[in-house]
Amino acid sequence: MATTISCDVAIVGAGLAGGLIALALAKRHPDLDVRLIDGGDSVGGNHLWSFFGSDVAAADRWIVEPMVTYGWRGYDVAFPHHARTIDATYYSIESSALDREVRAALPPERLMLGRKAPGVSATGVVLADGDRIEAGGVIDARGTGDLSMLDLGWQKFVGREIALDAPHRRERPVVMDATVKQIDGYRFVYVLPFSERRIFVEDTYYSDKAELNRRAIEPRLDRYAEAQEWRGSIVREESGVLPVAMGGDFEGYWRSGGAKTAKAGMRAGLFHPTTGYSLPDAIRTAAAIVAQRDFSGEALHTLTHGLAKQTWDARGFYRMLDTMLFRAAEPEERYRVLERFYRLDPGLIGRFYAGTSTLKDKARVLVGKPPVPIGRAVRALMRARA
Repeated sequence: MATTISCDVAIVGAGLAGGLIALALAKRHPDLDVRLIDGGDSVGGNHLWSFFGSDVAAADRWIVEPMVTYGWRGYDVAFPHHARTIDATYYSIESSALDREVRAALPPERLMLGRKAPGVSATGVVLADGDRIEAGGVIDARGTGDLSMLDLGWQKFVGREIALDAPHRRERPVVMDATVKQIDGYRFVYVLPFSERRIFVEDTYYSDKAELNRRAIEPRLDRYAEAQEWRGSIVREESGVLPVAMGGDFEGYWRSGGAKTAKAGMRAGLFHPTTGYSLPDAIRTAAAIVAQRDFSGEALHTLTHGLAKQTWDARGFYRMLDTMLFRAAEPEERYRVLERFYRLDPGLIGRFYAGTSTLKDKARVLVGKPPVPIGRAVRALMRARA
């Protein structure tokens, strides 16, 4: 027999955004009855999230600090004609840490895993088994809405964690190793040294196509590891495809996920247009929600829609750069854009990834000899505007 469950706030989707909101609400509003609902059996799934120290405001670090699994001072980049070590903090979070923290913060009955939710509204959730949740407010964090409403390129990746037979001798992360053969757009390898004999290696592509061919990519990972003389056993693998935004209809995208329902994460369009990463925005969203006192469906919708729309409007500069990267640069030459970018000031680079570039930063990115043909760049921008 179907059951109706009442609560103050229901969060649908226990990925990064939903998990962080539930965790922050449990810590700052312990008297609220918060339910976190997901069809999977863990919070966060099987993921590794990384971020720069400058991505997170000091006032918001309390949300994420207990989950930081690894941290480094400095990271490396390498291109065919330029290599550099950048003095900046860099951190990684394993999804198991998010799962652990959420389970510790929420009473067991409030963590509703293994419960698919095909129907979501501003104040109600219909579960696949027929049960219903009636909430003061609902936040939909179930992943992307209708991506056809946006003009997109793609960042896609296959990564694996390896337990090595011998030390790898890497001191710092390699955020981009673009000295590899350029295939399927801009390609680079991403390396994280977790411990002396454990390393994470990811093959990443900025591609025109969303299709991910793991069979083609996995041998490339094998060859890269062999070239570094890294031998051992694979502990864990993950893969994904992230949107890189060049434009689109934000309001149409928002409505595609439920016109009057509060949203978070990718569902809200809250991701960096160039990297596709959503962790900094997920933290900002959680901080904004816990600063509220009104958790009704209407208030949560007003808050999250306003935050997402303001963020989208503020990031037109990044979408313009993405348009030039995907539409003006030949796929095998795209690395030149990033190679030039990584010659700039470390503070500018940090603000770029945080999505907080200043007017001076934007001017500095655009001045000088462009890494793409000017005429092609102008035509690409005019087509995008049209």
